[in-house]
Amino acid sequence: MVEYDDTRLNDLFRALADPTRRAMLQDLADGPRTVGELAAPHAISLAGASKHLKVLEQAGLVDRQVQGRVHTCRLDAAPLHQGAEWLRHYERFWTTRLDALDALLRAADAPTPPVRARKRTPSPTPRTKR
Repeated sequence: MVEYDDTRLNDLFRALADPTRRAMLQDLADGPRTVGELAAPHAISLAGASKHLKVLEQAGLVDRQVQGRVHTCRLDAAPLHQGAEWLRHYERFWTTRLDALDALLRAADAPTPPVRARKRTPSPTPRTKR
């Protein structure tokens, strides 16, 4: 298995664990946004949005530029690659296991060839003494 930076993976999955942060990333995929624009669709304050953005920045997913009082955020999707590679290992693991299970189930469901009845020859009856 490939070696991964556990701290970076932890930061990435922590950032992706929250639906508000995932929605912000989705918005940023369409282009740069200000903190206000990212906060608007959610019932959160600018300070709350900024806290979410700090988590995304810590994971390396967001670059923030400050010009005066305007904070503009841009998506940096590169860290998602390491997470996808980590998940791909488990995808291969489960695909192998599920393929083996599928083969077993198909074998169990396969029709068995009919058993040919053997012609029985009558066994000689023992003679009794009279």
